[in-house]
Amino acid sequence: MNQALIARRSSRGFTLLELMVVIVIIGVLAALIAPKILNRVGEAKQTAAKADISNLMNALKMYKLDNGRYPSQDQGLAALAAKPTSGTIPNNWKSYLDKLPDDPWHNPYQYANPGVHGEIDVFSFGADGQLGGEGDDADIGSWQ
Repeated sequence: MNQALIARRSSRGFTLLELMVVIVIIGVLAALIAPKILNRVGEAKQTAAKADISNLMNALKMYKLDNGRYPSQDQGLAALAAKPTSGTIPNNWKSYLDKLPDDPWHNPYQYANPGVHGEIDVFSFGADGQLGGEGDDADIGSWQ
């Protein structure tokens, strides 16, 4: 009968103390790992923005090859996805992008013609959506 009582007690589950120890261990691990994971999210968004900008620059180069010039400042990047209806209408326009992407922070990419850093510039303002900044808020551009 003692053995049946011991077997019943051991199969009841964890004690409150054991659960508290496990919760503390999980909390310590989360405190150590979470900052590293969150930092990687920012880096991943910056990498995605650089890839998008590279794709936009390639589409703009194709636009220039077909039409002899880049879209005007007024036509902007939208000229890559839809034929411009204002300004100088390109004669050999083709669809260069199915859809104009937003940056990883859900803001539109910026376009400058003429550019400050090159003939044209394509850039994102970063996480803060404003000119300048450091870290995740830093601008990411075609000149980098």
